Amino acid sequence: MIELFYWPTPNGHKITMFLEESGLEYRLTAVDIGAGDQFRPSFLAIAPNNRMPAIIDHAPADGAAPLSVFESGAILLYLAEKTGRFLPTAPRPRLVVLEWLFWQVAGLGPMAGQNHHFNRYAPEPVPYAIDRYTRETNRLYGVLDRRLAGRTFVAGADYTIADMAIYPWIVPWQAQRQNLDEFPQVRRWLQAIAARPATVRAYGRAAEFRRPATMTEAAKKILFGQTAASTRVVP
Repeated sequence: MIELFYWPTPNGHKITMFLEESGLEYRLTAVDIGAGDQFRPSFLAIAPNNRMPAIIDHAPADGAAPLSVFESGAILLYLAEKTGRFLPTAPRPRLVVLEWLFWQVAGLGPMAGQNHHFNRYAPEPVPYAIDRYTRETNRLYGVLDRRLAGRTFVAGADYTIADMAIYPWIVPWQAQRQNLDEFPQVRRWLQAIAARPATVRAYGRAAEFRRPATMTEAAKKILFGQTAASTRVVP
């Protein structure tokens, strides 16, 4: 059984998408990032970067003690290898999937995350930052659109962990100030994944976790005001 430490964010959705697709038994443990749950010692013990998601596999393949994994890309890779699904075994196709998985975790996620921050959460507008991250997000959408031309999914004909990693970061395209009319391949791909029953179920799990309509100032302080010292003092 997989215990997923979760909050309904793009990185959280990645893992519920995989779990719903694979049929693995799992349960969700809430990590309310606006309340500071990610800084609790019990969570830091399995996620030293104080970021969700993280998992504990209570039935690892080696039959040994429960195994924890942090970082969403590593979790997807671990689960794909555990199940033998959504990641090719042949070296060349496997490499393609890993390239696009890492493209998301190193590029699209960080850049779209900064886009979200400066467009939605910064205490005052910073025009340079808004323009910088909106433009870079736009560039990355263009990269994805070109990649999808002539392909059903990012790595080719088959749905993989690369698609699961990228999809939740494209869902909020309007908040990122993007126009999908400019990216017809991305729109087609987005609609196809949204229609998958497992995607519907995965996003349905988000409804179990209540969040305020707008982020409070206290939550912003927790999310955006932490330092190395502050992570040592949360009870």
